[in-house]
Formats: sequence, C-alpha cells, structure tokens
Amino acid sequence: MRRRGPTCWGLLLALVLCRLRPARPRNVLLILADDGGFESGTYNNSAISTPHLDALARRSLVFRNAFTSVSSCSPSRASLLTGLPQHQNGMYGLHQGVHHFTSFNEVQSLPRLLGQAGIRTGIIGKKHVGPETVYPFEFAYTEENGSILQVGRNITRIKLLVRRFLQTQDDRPFFLYVAFHDPHRCGHSQPQYGTFCEKFGNGESGMGRIPDWTPQAYDPQDVLVPYFVPDTPAARADLAAQYTTIGRMDQGVGLVLQELRGAGVLNDTLVIFTSDNGIPFPSGRTNLYWPGTAEPLLVSSPEHMKRWGQVSEAYISRPPSWTGSPSLTRAMPSLAQRLSGSRAGPSCRCWRQSPSGAPSLAARVTTRSPWPTPCAPCTTRPSTSCTTSISRCPFPSTRTSTCRPPSRTS
Repeated sequence: MRRRGPTCWGLLLALVLCRLRPARPRNVLLILADDGGFESGTYNNSAISTPHLDALARRSLVFRNAFTSVSSCSPSRASLLTGLPQHQNGMYGLHQGVHHFTSFNEVQSLPRLLGQAGIRTGIIGKKHVGPETVYPFEFAYTEENGSILQVGRNITRIKLLVRRFLQTQDDRPFFLYVAFHDPHRCGHSQPQYGTFCEKFGNGESGMGRIPDWTPQAYDPQDVLVPYFVPDTPAARADLAAQYTTIGRMDQGVGLVLQELRGAGVLNDTLVIFTSDNGIPFPSGRTNLYWPGTAEPLLVSSPEHMKRWGQVSEAYISRPPSWTGSPSLTRAMPSLAQRLSGSRAGPSCRCWRQSPSGAPSLAARVTTRSPWPTPCAPCTTRPSTSCTTSISRCPFPSTRTSTCRPPSRTS
C-alpha cells in the first residue's frame, strides 16, 4: 500500500545534497544519542552546559517537532536505518535472537543499499539492531564486538575510531554513523543501586579514566524538572545524573566534529544529530506520549549556510523513507548519486513534493521560520497565553513555564 505519512528524512537529505549538484563527493555523518531528550542549551535548558551541541546548532537548521514512531531503542534505530516502522521491518523489541527480535531477513537497509551503490559505510558505538546481513557496515566498531569496552561511552576511543575511519578513507563518499551510548543510564542514582554509567571513566576507583572527558557534576536543586516528571528529590537526583552523561556525549560530539575538521571534510559533510527515543522518565522512553516520541533534530548542511541557526516548526516523521518513495530499494540509488555528486537520477524538483502532491518538508523548510513560533507544548497554567519569549517558554517546558500551546485552527 502506498504510504502517505508525514514528510521524512529523505526529503531533508535530498534538499541538502541535491541543490547544487556538486562535482565533488558529499558525505553524511549521523550522530545518535541514546535516550537523549531536550537537555541542551539549544532547546533552552539553561541549567546544563552543552557547548558543543550548541555550537553545532549554530551551524544547523534546528527542528522542534521531530518524532519517532516508537520510543524504544532497537525499533527506533531499525526504523532510522530502514525507512520502515517497526511492524514493517520486523524489529518489534530490543534486539536479541530469542523470538527473532531482529529485522526481517529480506529488509533492505540504508547501509546495505549505500554499500551496493559504492558509498563507504561505517558505524561506531552502539548498534543494537540485527541481523548482521541486514545491517552490514564496511567499517564497524560497536558494542556488539565487546560491550565491556563501552565504546559508546568512551569518547576518547570514539575520537580515535573516527580518526581511523577518516585516515583509511578512499575517494568514495562516506556515510558514518556514530551512535553514542550516552546519556542512557544504567544502575541508579541511589547509592544502593550504584552509579556506573555517569561515573564510567571519571577517574574514580574502579571507573577508569577517559582522557578527553572533563566530568561535570550537577546539584539536583539546580536542574530543570520537565513538566511530565514528578518534582521529587529522587527525580532531581536522576536528572542531575542524566545531565552528567549528556555532558560526556556533548564533549564526544565536539571531538567527532573536530576530527572531521582536521581531516578537511567537515565542509563536505551533512551532519545530522538526533536521538532514538525520549528520556527514561515517566511518560518518556517506551511511551507514545510527546516526551517519549519527540526528539531533538539538528541538520547541518554546508550547502545551506543561510539556514544555520534558524528554527523550523515543521513536523518531521522519523521512521524515514530516505527518498520519500514507497519503494526504498528502487529509489535509494538516487540518494547514492547525490552523495557521489553524480548528475544522474531524478531532478531536485521531484524530491520536493510528497506522494500526495502536497508541498513536502523540503519545500517548507526553505521558508523562514521565526524563533520560536509557536512556543513549546508546556504547562501548568492553562489560563495564561502563550509567549514566544525564549526565557519564558523553555523547550520542553519546566514547572516554571508560564505558557500553553496555542490553539490550532488548521
């Protein structure tokens, strides 16, 4: 059946990669957070320090309404890499061999199709999808190879692996997928359960040392409690620990981008940052409420510098069809041609229209969007009107929010 769902990632990629029909190869770097929400300065959280994500946002188009179809790790990642929701790609739950919790063997994934089209593919960090035959990467260093190494959290190791990938790069364009295991929490912030994840690599006894990480500790009293999380001492302690692991990921993002800059390919690379699902708190991860399915999304295109620092309210669906076509297999070579700079394939115009004929996201995002309009879904005071002031309407809202979402008449 022909799908006419919301506009998808492929239209974004096409908009970025096909506008100038470049003669030289273009690359894609996909950075994925694990259980990452909106705890960053980019999304108006003033309590946390995320200088590297904020810097990336300044050279990105920032999306405030990006959603995944499923708020769970493996199904979301499988959707990201296949363009199919979980019921169509077969990844119904967390990846494991029991009950065949893997994608269907015949599914055509992004790394498989890009590899067939002559694009070099790489993955570093947390994979958590399978089987390998469906998700083959030419360069692969993941926690599947040895979870004890915590490669998804060791930002120094991630940096060195990105460097190795770039040093062994040939003339082909590349698709590099860096999947952090942060800020995903393990253990618990309470003493009786342990605090491994937020302390891993901080230099304390038994935790080892990550040379490139400068740990940041937060006072639970200083965190911003989202409107959907009970404001209790335990919740604040958990949020403070979440801030610490976000800080490690943020520093890792900076290291990855520095490697691309040092290799001279940053200005030839489309950079996408997003998360698999929402934060692991009530109404968040594993729930279909807004806090579970809404994700951060930054898209940095060197071909569209005029869009840097702008904010889009466009609604983005994140079980992507990478081309906007019902047939991923048939249309994927066109994306590969964009990556390689080939002039073959459909014109840009066809990427900018949805199957129904309505204007696609690719067309909508070329229209300037003021910051921020409308303000985020917040609130505890339904009698007040919505404000577009950043300081009064953080995203997502906290218990100090003074606005509510505007009524929609469309």
